Amino acid sequence: MSDLSADEILDALGVEVTPVKTSALTPFEERVIAGFEDIQRFFEEHKRLPVNSEGRDIFERLYAVRLEQLRKLPQALAILALHDTHGLLRVGPAAANIDSLNEDALLAELGVDLEAQPTDDITVLRHVRSNAERRNAEEIANRTPCKNFNEFQPLFEQAERELKSGNRTALRFGRDASIQLHDFFILDGQFAYVAEVGDTIKMETGHDDARLRVIFGNGTESNLLLRSLQKALWKDETGRRLTVPDMGPLFSDTQEQDDIETGTIYVLRSKSSHPYVSEHRELIHKIGVTGGKVETRISGADKDATYLLADVEVVATYKLHNINRVRMENLFHKIFSSAQIDITIDDRFGNSVKPREWFLVPLHVIDQAVQHIMDGSITEVIYDTPRAQLVRT
Repeated sequence: MSDLSADEILDALGVEVTPVKTSALTPFEERVIAGFEDIQRFFEEHKRLPVNSEGRDIFERLYAVRLEQLRKLPQALAILALHDTHGLLRVGPAAANIDSLNEDALLAELGVDLEAQPTDDITVLRHVRSNAERRNAEEIANRTPCKNFNEFQPLFEQAERELKSGNRTALRFGRDASIQLHDFFILDGQFAYVAEVGDTIKMETGHDDARLRVIFGNGTESNLLLRSLQKALWKDETGRRLTVPDMGPLFSDTQEQDDIETGTIYVLRSKSSHPYVSEHRELIHKIGVTGGKVETRISGADKDATYLLADVEVVATYKLHNINRVRMENLFHKIFSSAQIDITIDDRFGNSVKPREWFLVPLHVIDQAVQHIMDGSITEVIYDTPRAQLVRT
C-alpha cells in the first residue's frame, strides 16, 4: 500500500486541490456572477464589449449573447448591481450585428452536451466553468495574428509534405506528453509549431511549467503555458504529435542490398551564449558529414572550438549511400558559402579560433538543398543570401 495521501496523489497527477469554500450565495447567484466575470475579463483585456458576429472568437460571441440575456433579467441586474464596475449592464447593445445564433448554438459549437443541461429555464447560465477551466480554454482560444508568419510558413509546408510522404507520422498525443522546442502538433485540426520555449516556471503545485510561443498553420500565434497546451492536446480527440522526419538515404528512395552507407549529413544548432549566436540562433546552423554516429561526433562539443565551445542540438540528419563524404560536405559549403558566418572565439588555451561550417541559413532551405541534390537539380539553383532562399540560375 502506498504511503502517499490522496492529496499527494492528486498533486502528482497535476490536479489542483483547493479547499471547499462556504458561500452565502445561492447556486443561481453564483452562476450569474461567475458568468458576468467572464464578460468583465474580456472587457478589461480588449477595452470593448464582446460582439456576436460571424468570424469572431467563439468565446466572445458567447459572452455577447450572455450579456444580452443578463440585461433582460431583473433578478440578474439586482445580483450584479455591486459587481458592474464598468457599467456594462447599462450600455447599449452588446452586439452590433447580432446573427441568428443563440447561446445554445454557441455552446454546441464548443462541444457542450446541451441534452444533459436543464432546459426549462432559458435564463439559467449553463456550463459556467471553474476558473482553471476558463483560463486554460481562453488561453488556447486567445490567438493573435503572427506578424512574421512568412518565416514559419515554409516549415508548415514542409511538415505537410513530410506527413503526406510518410516521412512524418501523426501519433495520438498522450503516450509521449513531452513538449519541446520545434515540435509539431495537430490541435483542433490546425498544425501547431513550438517556436519558442521560455524559462522554467515553478508552479504552486510543485510542477514545472514554461511559457511557449506557438505558431498555428492558419497564420495565428498564442503565448500559452506548456501545461495548457498539454491539456488541450489531451482533451482533443484529434490531437496529434508529428514525429521527427526520417529523411532516409540520400539520392535514393530505398537502400539497395549492395549499397554502402558512407556517412550521415548532420545539421546542428548551437546553444552558445555568444551575443551574435543568441540573436540569430534559429538561423545559424552547422552542416557537416560524419562516417560514424552523430552523437559520438558531437560529444564534448562544449570543449571544442569547432562547436563554438557550447553544447549543440541536432535538428536534422540525412543518410548517405555510395557517396563521397568529403565531396558532399564541400558541396554544401560551396552552396552556402555566401552565408558563412564570420565569428572568432578563444579556445580553452586562449588562442583565437575561427570556426567553419556555420552558416546563416534557415533549416527549411537546407532541406530544400537536400531535395535538389536528390533529384539532381542542385546545379540549377544558387543561394540568394539577402532573401534567404534558393533561386534558379
